[in-house]
Amino acid sequence: MNPEFLAGLNDRQREAVTLPHQSALILAGAGSGKTRVLTTRIAWLIQTGQVSPAGLLAVTFTNKAAKEMLSRISAMLPINTRGMWVGTFHGLCNRLLRAHARDAGLPATFQILDSQDQLALVKRLLKAANVDEERFPARQVAWYINNHKDQGRRAADADAYDGDTRRKQEFYAIYDEQCQREGVVDFAELLLRCYELLSRNEVLRLHYGERFRHILVDEFQDTNRLQYQWLRLLAGGENAVFAVGDDDQSIYAFRGASAANMGELQKDFGIETVIKLEQNYRSHGHILDAANALIKHNERRLGKELWTEEAKGEPLRVYEADSDMDEASFIVGEVKSLVDDGVRLSEIALLYRSNAQSRVLEHALFNSAIAYRVYGGLRFFERQEIKHALAYLRLLASDEDDGALLRVINFPARGIGNRSLEQLQEAARAAGVSLWAAAKTMAEARAPKLAGSAEVIAHPASLKGIPAFVALIAQMRSATASLPLPEIIEHVIEHSGLKQHYQGEREGADRLSNLDELINAAAGFVADETIEDSSLAGFLAHASLEAGDNQAQAGSDALQLMTVHSAKGLEFHTVFISGLEEGLFPHENSLSEADGKEEERRLMYVALTRARRRLYLSMAQSRMLHGQVRYNIASSFFREIPEPLLKRINRARTFVPQAQSPRPDYGDYARRSAPQVVREAGIADTSSPWRVGQNVTHPKFGAGVIISAEGRGADARVQVNFHRNGSKWLALEYAKLEPA
Repeated sequence: MNPEFLAGLNDRQREAVTLPHQSALILAGAGSGKTRVLTTRIAWLIQTGQVSPAGLLAVTFTNKAAKEMLSRISAMLPINTRGMWVGTFHGLCNRLLRAHARDAGLPATFQILDSQDQLALVKRLLKAANVDEERFPARQVAWYINNHKDQGRRAADADAYDGDTRRKQEFYAIYDEQCQREGVVDFAELLLRCYELLSRNEVLRLHYGERFRHILVDEFQDTNRLQYQWLRLLAGGENAVFAVGDDDQSIYAFRGASAANMGELQKDFGIETVIKLEQNYRSHGHILDAANALIKHNERRLGKELWTEEAKGEPLRVYEADSDMDEASFIVGEVKSLVDDGVRLSEIALLYRSNAQSRVLEHALFNSAIAYRVYGGLRFFERQEIKHALAYLRLLASDEDDGALLRVINFPARGIGNRSLEQLQEAARAAGVSLWAAAKTMAEARAPKLAGSAEVIAHPASLKGIPAFVALIAQMRSATASLPLPEIIEHVIEHSGLKQHYQGEREGADRLSNLDELINAAAGFVADETIEDSSLAGFLAHASLEAGDNQAQAGSDALQLMTVHSAKGLEFHTVFISGLEEGLFPHENSLSEADGKEEERRLMYVALTRARRRLYLSMAQSRMLHGQVRYNIASSFFREIPEPLLKRINRARTFVPQAQSPRPDYGDYARRSAPQVVREAGIADTSSPWRVGQNVTHPKFGAGVIISAEGRGADARVQVNFHRNGSKWLALEYAKLEPA
């Protein structure tokens, strides 16, 4: 049997798609057609009768990728993809836990906390426990909890090697108890709870092991330790794991991702042959040659070399700017030329290593009337008005959701002050009940004739404060009990006071449009045939999962601005990579981190391989960053790309005379005499008391050693590698360095 959908595959792709029942690692380079291979593999398994649509499980890292995969499968096979287990780790675990909530120790209507909801809960518990938030910031505590969950560790097994970590460990246990009492789970809990369920319930594990004979995983290099253990548990000893990934694009170590899972997979599943997809269908040859040359400097990699049948194309264009404003001006000019040549703005991306770089770029684009979009900005389900509406809906769905209650009990304002909230929380703690139960008791005490009666439900406005809120929720529950999902949401927006509140805001029109869009989203959710649970609880789970998705939707015809991390998985006709300066890209923090420089190089590799036809690399000798002017030398990555592949548009001056080049106008903070910068690292004023190799101390950064120096007199500066804070450039006139 040779299905039509196999036509057009290259030899390596066909080999991967038609593998027999065995575990495999597919090393798929950038632009090598990995999504096509994954979806075609699924179609081939079903078409050849090796598995039914319900007998395989496919894991992606974004909901967008899951939907694209299902769409492609539907186009290849005349089957109904509804019911297929294709989704993100969080989505699949949510689905499994919904089916076995009781076995997992969860209520059937458990709610999912997104990152903002989780942070709010942590803050609330820290306050209740009288924990010093300056010493234990809420975000840091949340990170501690999530990090341990991602490693598969409960509070009892968490790190506790000093007083602070023991306090965090204790708080982790308090947090878990509160989540269990409220019937809520955070994102990390979805996977950990699912893993624990399968670990201890052999009947369930065997059931799903027998069902999912084929497990396919996209972006395998981005899996963390617990995700890999979950896959291994589910696969057992007989099932085939088909993992597709690229160790050269492993750029999420800060989230716990580990490309080492590729080696673990080979060992645990006895994989002897790795299929390498090296033919690139995206970029011209010079771009790939540059990417290959750069990534070869990494020592710990499985190894592959991208190639293409396309032409070599243009060399990479390099611009060395005097300042970040000069760099932005150059980029704007090139963008205009590209548009004049017929390239759409949406086909042009401007990448940067740090979000702090975007201000000057945005300012230049705005002044030039060039439409742009900051890709990865605030997503729909994270917007304030949407979060408020969802909190009301969550409270309708569950009495136990304290976080939802606290978010909306006084929004819009209904006269409930901080003291009333403190009393409510104290009453709930004393009685060991939810905030809603305590609020009902308080309402009955304050309005005994009305609380819970039909009159309250009919006329909640007759009450004030907490009794008014209790009556409002009761009224909305009664009114929406038999309504379809879109009408439930419409009713809540109208009667909660949200609509009236935003009608009175100066910029409320956009928020009201978003609330209207929430109703549209619910209608689309109900109409989606691939959705099995179209209830309110199902929609709330969908909203939380979407809010946690790492992908944002690109806009219409507008220039795309984004960090390099956000660019992964995307491609453009033209790409600008800005800020290629030592200490910025590669980032200075990488010097003090294990595998830090290699991770930065992988990030640069991802940036290079986003471009199809034209690629610009730019740097600025000076830039305003984090409120300070910093003077820069070119990124070491320039030296790792062969010079014949580069077309230098200009050469930055190695000496900037003070009279000829005034400092760019960064504002009063930076209006001082311009530096005379010597661009050859290591050259410094011979009369200076500082020398390369000298040990020094700094009042803020501590002890370090000078590794480079440049400039003269008042403009001299040194690069110091600090033991605890990494490498930093310091102006000697202001640095307050002392010899060690």
